[in-house]
Amino acid sequence: MDVVMQFGGPAKSEEDDPDPWQTKVRPGTLRRVLGYFRPHIGKVALFVLIASLDSLIVVASPLLLLKLVNDGILKNDLRVVVLMACLAAGLAVAGGLLELVSAYISGRIGQGVSYDLRVQALRHVQRLPIAFFTRTQTGVLIGRLHTELIMAQQQFGYLLMAATSGLTVVLVLVELFYLSWLVAVVTLVVIPLFIIPWVYVGRVIQRRTERLMDANAGLGGLLQERFNVQGAMLSKLFGRPDEEMAEYASRAGKIRNIGVSLSVYGRLAFVMMGLMASLATALVYGLGGSLVLDGAFQLGTLVAIVTLLGRLFGPMVQLSGLQETAQTIVVGFSRTFELLDLKPLIEERDEPVALPKNVAPDIAFEDVAFRYPTADEVSLASLEYVRAEKMRGETPPQVLRDVNFRVPAGTMTALVGPSGAGKSTLTHLVSRLYDPVSGTVRVGGHDLRDVSFDSLRETVGVVSQDAYLFHDTIRENLLYARPDATEEQLIEACKGAQIWDLIASLPGGFDTVTGDRGYRMSGGEKQRLAIARLLLKEPTVMVLDEATAHLDSESEAAVQRALKTALRNRTSLVIAHRLSTIREADQILVIDGGRVAESGTHEELLARGGLYAELYHTQFARPERNGTRPAEEIQPASNGTEFIVTEPQPLRHVVRGG
Repeated sequence: MDVVMQFGGPAKSEEDDPDPWQTKVRPGTLRRVLGYFRPHIGKVALFVLIASLDSLIVVASPLLLLKLVNDGILKNDLRVVVLMACLAAGLAVAGGLLELVSAYISGRIGQGVSYDLRVQALRHVQRLPIAFFTRTQTGVLIGRLHTELIMAQQQFGYLLMAATSGLTVVLVLVELFYLSWLVAVVTLVVIPLFIIPWVYVGRVIQRRTERLMDANAGLGGLLQERFNVQGAMLSKLFGRPDEEMAEYASRAGKIRNIGVSLSVYGRLAFVMMGLMASLATALVYGLGGSLVLDGAFQLGTLVAIVTLLGRLFGPMVQLSGLQETAQTIVVGFSRTFELLDLKPLIEERDEPVALPKNVAPDIAFEDVAFRYPTADEVSLASLEYVRAEKMRGETPPQVLRDVNFRVPAGTMTALVGPSGAGKSTLTHLVSRLYDPVSGTVRVGGHDLRDVSFDSLRETVGVVSQDAYLFHDTIRENLLYARPDATEEQLIEACKGAQIWDLIASLPGGFDTVTGDRGYRMSGGEKQRLAIARLLLKEPTVMVLDEATAHLDSESEAAVQRALKTALRNRTSLVIAHRLSTIREADQILVIDGGRVAESGTHEELLARGGLYAELYHTQFARPERNGTRPAEEIQPASNGTEFIVTEPQPLRHVVRGG
């Protein structure tokens, strides 16, 4: 087997190397799979009935041939020959029609079961916390929810058809005993010789099927990361095509090797069936021919026996593939069950409280402590693909400690502090992306753990620094916040976000496609569309995480005016690094080391001379990213000249004195 050097690590061994993160098929999986057939029990019963009729036709045809030879050909009776031939043809047509009907019903059953499981899995994934998605490799998750279920679904029809072959085998053996017990015994002696190899082959197929699914998922994750627009840009900028191709070749080679071995082992069952058929037929011709010569039975009986053997080994061949098919389905379902058994950390109460509509609530943090959940609590190693063994059982450090503060209804609170202090984590708790480890987060006096998800989503609106857009039109991205919005409401929201002039100038207008993750738009344009989406939603609580970070000075000033109007009479929590936003806040919370280090207004905090004053003099007293300087600061230049700035404004407006 080929071994290819992987990008970023040593050479990987071939597919039989142990993998500690591989999904294991747990006991009871088959029983659990069968449980999904209960809603389709009527179709299953009809399928069994039709399959039984088809099996009866299979064993009836050789009896017609027996009578055709013995009573027609050997007795020179043309009427019997024609009648039996017509009956045999009629049974063949009826059998063909029954097979088509059974194929249709089995397809309905298989598709129905797969649909039920797919919908259940998607609904479950929607309930998983955001921490799950931060750890999971997207391509691997998509493979688990879609590709692997398709693989299992495609096998369903064949599984049901092959399962009915068991009835055919039983009926054929019964008829063989009726025609000649000696021939039947010889046949039964040959069949067990192949049962033990089937058991071994089935186990090997199960292991390799599981490894194939893992390998496909890993390759899908790699392709998803490398070929989205940001991954492709990073690859082109850093220029490592050879190393990436080596990793791709390694993973593709692993899939190839596993696929080859699966093909060999899958074909082995058919080879054994063919060998068994050839040996048994030779034995029957030898033994049966001698019995005809000895007068034990007539020639028509021998023809019927040989025909039955043909009807026996066909179903036996199907049964030989039944084990491989069943193992594929069981493994695929087991991997989906593994995902379904991952318990969501954030659950809705049985009788949740609905927050009042169109009423700005207050926000309160009471003795809140928080740490991010461990990998084992929120994710699956088989979905992360690159999780190291040493990460198993890790406990992340505490991010928030004894946080207490209150945001009065209809007011703005600004969060400032060093990077990594816990500001964004606080906003995540308000929107209940996470629950605190201890303490309580209240909105409108209600513990968020008691509030319904729907009312919380209606109440809280968020714009983050990294605005995300779907690969869809501008219209659909905006309507995601409010599906029933009119054209006038869309335009009004875009005007408020200072993005309408751009949209109106585009040939497609609202029907312009934004591209993968909105990458056809600039950073500032994406952010303004995200703000328009928020304005369209009209929540009573607004959470802004550097919502104007990517805007130029003029756009920022315009959007700040729009936000000032939008935030009026709404409760807002704003992570801000700009002096203009901070000054307008009703209160400022200085977050440091996971605690509220200071709180107060801009003037009060400056007067204390604490951490806020230090941040103010180091952060706001130097040029910002958009080319502005803060207000009321005098800083010496390298040549001793002083810059005097009275308000945040572009650098071209700075007055040079001295």
